[in-house]
Amino acid sequence: MSDPRPRKSPAFVLVRPQMGENIGAAARAMWNFGLDHMRVVAPRDGWPNERAVALASGAGRVLDHAGLFEDVPAALSDCTYVFATTARERGMTKPVVTPERAMEQARAITAEGGKVGILFGPERAGLENADIALANAIISVPVNPDFPSLNLGQCALLCAYEWRRQTAEVAPEIMDLAKTEFATGQEVERLAQHYEERLEEAGFFWPEVKADSMKLTLRNLWGRLPLTRADVQVLHGIMRQMVRWAERRRDRSGRSD
Repeated sequence: MSDPRPRKSPAFVLVRPQMGENIGAAARAMWNFGLDHMRVVAPRDGWPNERAVALASGAGRVLDHAGLFEDVPAALSDCTYVFATTARERGMTKPVVTPERAMEQARAITAEGGKVGILFGPERAGLENADIALANAIISVPVNPDFPSLNLGQCALLCAYEWRRQTAEVAPEIMDLAKTEFATGQEVERLAQHYEERLEEAGFFWPEVKADSMKLTLRNLWGRLPLTRADVQVLHGIMRQMVRWAERRRDRSGRSD
């Protein structure tokens, strides 16, 4: 059964999967990253599979549209470029790429109108050499050589994640400001002056020959921190409270004398 829908993303082809739970886990991994083109080749326990539906957990649409095929050539009949996932050396002359590089290539191929297929092998032993011979390139994950086996859901997740990275605007780092905003240079300068004045009164900058160096270190600290306005307010409050505490303690000490 072929999938007549137009596609601008890779087809994940599960070859002779053995457990419905793993098919469901792969579907969930795919839909986590916006992929919904699954093809299933000769599943051991038949199709549809109730256990796959249970494990898909909200990604049932991937299973609903999954194509069922009798063999790998049929599943790849419309593909113009095919990757095969494997953790073992196969003794074949093929490019071996990381998931990141593979999905970079997949993006370029699909952007030009090509159709990409990614083969995932059965849980027990992975893809057979006859399956891999149909592929243009091999995807290999740099795993622990003493424990290289990935289950079907994990492998699908890695490829789906890398596809998402290649096709979506994903900032490598963002700052969640939690309803505040970064402090201005003027606000940080006032904070620096506040601390210098109070620390000067407390005799912190001693000995005198090191005072300038200590103040420079403190200024560098403020400049290095990505302070928000909320941070600045808290730091001002801390210093004010410490000064009040010191004054109250001094007053109590004076009265006891």
